[in-house]
Amino acid sequence: MEEREKIISNYINAYNAFDTDGMAVDMAEDIYFENISNGEPTMVLNGIEAFKEQACKIKDYFTERRQTITSIKHQENESDVSISYHAVLAIDIPGGPQKGAVLELSGRSVFVFNGNKIVRLTDIS
Repeated sequence: MEEREKIISNYINAYNAFDTDGMAVDMAEDIYFENISNGEPTMVLNGIEAFKEQACKIKDYFTERRQTITSIKHQENESDVSISYHAVLAIDIPGGPQKGAVLELSGRSVFVFNGNKIVRLTDIS
């Protein structure tokens, strides 16, 4: 579990630093990523290149962003991580918040592992 927590911490730290390569360093080549918002899938990505491409696009939406781990629950091959999220928008979202708006959210990220590689990541908000 200690190794998993280190991998998760590395991912979160890279996310906070806008380091897309760092976010992907412990991911399997065939990573499956899913974002779920209000119970509905809003994005599904297959493969590390698709993940990195999307992560590069999204980072331009924010002037700052920070995920903070509030708890971790481990199971056999997965870790369910509760997260608080703070971000400042760098752009206007059509029909939504405007540039400079501060977002304060909470959610979960579920990391599924095969050995020391992340094979699935589901973000839930």
